[in-house]
Amino acid sequence: MKSQTHKMTVSIDEHSSHLDPFKDFYKQLDDEGRTIEKLSRQRVEDYQLKAVNATLAHVWNKNEYYRSQLEEAGFKEPRIESLDQLASVPLLKKDVIRGDKQKILSVDPKDIGQVHLTSGTSGKPIYTAYTLADQYIYDLLPKYLDIFKESDEDVAAIALPYEFALPGLGFQRLFQFAFGTGVLSLGKGGYMAPVDKSLELMKEYQATVLATTPSYAALLVEQSEKYGIRIGEDIRLKKIWLTGEGCSSTFRERLEKWWGCEVSFFYGSTECGGVGVECSEHRGYHVMEGHVKVEIIDPVTEKPLPYGKTGEIIVTTLLREGMPMVRYRSGDMGYLQKSRCTCGITMDVLHLRGRMESMLRLNGEDYSPFLLEHFLMEIPDVGMWYHFKLNQGVLKIEAEPFRTPLSDEQLAAKIRKHMADRIGIDCQVEIRHDIPRSFGKATRVFN
Repeated sequence: MKSQTHKMTVSIDEHSSHLDPFKDFYKQLDDEGRTIEKLSRQRVEDYQLKAVNATLAHVWNKNEYYRSQLEEAGFKEPRIESLDQLASVPLLKKDVIRGDKQKILSVDPKDIGQVHLTSGTSGKPIYTAYTLADQYIYDLLPKYLDIFKESDEDVAAIALPYEFALPGLGFQRLFQFAFGTGVLSLGKGGYMAPVDKSLELMKEYQATVLATTPSYAALLVEQSEKYGIRIGEDIRLKKIWLTGEGCSSTFRERLEKWWGCEVSFFYGSTECGGVGVECSEHRGYHVMEGHVKVEIIDPVTEKPLPYGKTGEIIVTTLLREGMPMVRYRSGDMGYLQKSRCTCGITMDVLHLRGRMESMLRLNGEDYSPFLLEHFLMEIPDVGMWYHFKLNQGVLKIEAEPFRTPLSDEQLAAKIRKHMADRIGIDCQVEIRHDIPRSFGKATRVFN
């Protein structure tokens, strides 16, 4: 039987919720020595149907917007008979909730324990309100012990934003409460967290785990040489969790070589929390089916798509009181597969294809920036900082050299030939030695 990993439990005074029955479900799994990771599909879907119906009843009773949308869609009661009927529930679009802190709030404002918000890079921010029970009870109910190997013997450095957004505090709660892991709250290069101090703290406390973005993982390891800190000697990580930005598998493999440890992706958002997480096989994201129900739809017709078909990722949160997300249009593209993973985890596998607005249209076809990055990173002479610039259908790649004997002209020619061979498209290439480093989300694509 697997040991109970939660080091701390929290009770909220005089608190009861529509989610209380699910405490019993997860206690039963604990008693059986099981997690949701390896349950039968039938048992997972039975749980998800109950959780969706509990959520629908909650928002029907507690939120005017959700109720009006359900009634307009023909619902006489907040209930579906099977998960197939979830497609009859109206979609939640970003523009509806952008800049509106009340629209889908489903508790009394005095019950809000914390507010997070998105960066608002594409308009007004989206507010996400959590109750204390959301954060410290329900979010920690599902356990993923086969995926997360961290324990109280680890020290986790969290180099993610603590301001406004969810990632920093979300990972901190996971490591501290679920695994008892010591945490170094590094943040991401802010006033109190310059890179040299962050690296020094990781060295002093012998960090074994790092949670950060792909670009910041590259920045930290790059800067370590400048500050005389030896990766693999002064800092010896066992695992890096990447989140907050997408990147290709070749970018990830570059980081693995440079840091000398396993690197895995964690896919989530400030609005929905954790959605998918990679196991050590690195063959897609196992959907965190205790926390969310994921669907794929055709972004134009809004009809559900079957396994294997690429479309927009739709997320319904299952364990939220404060601000449940019901059929939320993420704006991310991907497809689902049934799990045939050799790790034994039965949770569906999600393959990401990037954000809809980031797609690059070349010769009449849409290309994911991740795919282009994948091919670019196949060239060892190219560094990890680059730009894709699209101007009137012509792709220009700005790239930095990396430990190469090639001249700038030779490297540019090599990149042009490699990309033409890989995607059949002629592109312009400029070799730069001054691509700016980013402490925020790295901007790679300029349309």
